[in-house]
Amino acid sequence: MDKALSWLADTLDYQFSDPQLFEQSLTHRSSPGASNERLEFLGDAVLDFVVSDLVYLALPDADEGDLSRLRASLVKDTSLAELAADLGLGEHLILGSGERKTGGHRRESILADALEALFGAVFLDAGFDAARKIIQKAFGNRLLDLPDPRDLRDPKTRLQEWLQARQMDLPDYSLVKVSGEAHRQKFEIRCAVDGEKAETTGTGSSRRNAEQQSAERMLMILAESDE
Repeated sequence: MDKALSWLADTLDYQFSDPQLFEQSLTHRSSPGASNERLEFLGDAVLDFVVSDLVYLALPDADEGDLSRLRASLVKDTSLAELAADLGLGEHLILGSGERKTGGHRRESILADALEALFGAVFLDAGFDAARKIIQKAFGNRLLDLPDPRDLRDPKTRLQEWLQARQMDLPDYSLVKVSGEAHRQKFEIRCAVDGEKAETTGTGSSRRNAEQQSAERMLMILAESDE
């Protein structure tokens, strides 16, 4: 643990009063002992509140929808896993032998959960202000260089707005086919826009995912024709 404690002090400028909390935050359920799952549950709530507060203060004119999209983009598993990897957290995870052999220290879900667990551990160790400080330290410029909320809207929403701005009818989504076993189905959806010759299709593990993909492809076609 000495190496992990040094990493924490050097990277995030924090020292635990109770190092056992830190050790637990790094412990995956595949390893013996108390896992980080309860701390991850707590850290998830703390992180949501801190990020909500920060984006609320940073963007005083943003509406609820834009704030929600910004928060979601910052706290989703892919973002947290990327952040944890950049910080070097994976090198200090405590994993069972099976997870170690299969590269668990690079697994997205494990990294994201461990980072949230770390935030939860700091909250228990020193309170909310300390947790807020370490979250800000961990995110760094990600909390300063916030993306335009409009760029975070999903493809279906952006396609609808594109069409409405031009007083065109809304797109039509139709199911082309469903394939695969019941527990691993794949959906294919066709997107058509009235007055446009182009049709696009999208595939996904759910109708929603397939619709989003087909909408994204339709947006690309319409943007090219608009130019």
